Amino acid sequence: MDISEDADVIYFTDSTTIFQRRQFMLVLLGGDKTGRLMKYHKSTKEVTILLRDLAFPNGVALSKDGSFVLVAETATCRILQLWLGGPKAGQVDTFAVLPGFPDNIRRNSEGHFWVALHAKRSPFAKWVSSNPWVGKALLKIGFNFKQLHTSFAGWKPHAAAVKLSDKGEILEVLEDCDGKTLKFISEVEEKDGKLWIASVLMPFIGIYGL
Repeated sequence: MDISEDADVIYFTDSTTIFQRRQFMLVLLGGDKTGRLMKYHKSTKEVTILLRDLAFPNGVALSKDGSFVLVAETATCRILQLWLGGPKAGQVDTFAVLPGFPDNIRRNSEGHFWVALHAKRSPFAKWVSSNPWVGKALLKIGFNFKQLHTSFAGWKPHAAAVKLSDKGEILEVLEDCDGKTLKFISEVEEKDGKLWIASVLMPFIGIYGL
């Protein structure tokens, strides 16, 4: 979620119309593309759907000048860019393609973006996403959540935070490849020369000095 400079418009995602957000493995396995990017006008109390048919949209961040909004499409491991104004208004571009599953996006004071990668995208995860019948078969026969989640993450925990420019260029990557200190992160926010890091699955708050 992000809020416009005048605090009147709230941008947010509805990850799926079928499952609850905590059932993210079901979304990934089933190839669900019912996610939406929406905005809410506080003054008019009106909700507008900006994008439909997204594959588990997650984090949202506005550009510093408000000309575009970014949305993390977790299932496809990419960041989409929707132009809000100017000659490109309404156009959707691929802002960045990432090696892992993006969760939240946070803009810093310079206008750059920190993206939390929940986990790397394993060869097994790529195979399942390119063969929808595999995921649907697993849904029918049942599965162990922990084992399947681990297989999608490459069989070991991994933490990564990626810093992107306002052009989608990778400026910096911070990793804990073995998950010894941090793992399965979902939030990275820069404040006062530090990164504050959190996870949707693990009970920790991490602090990293820049």
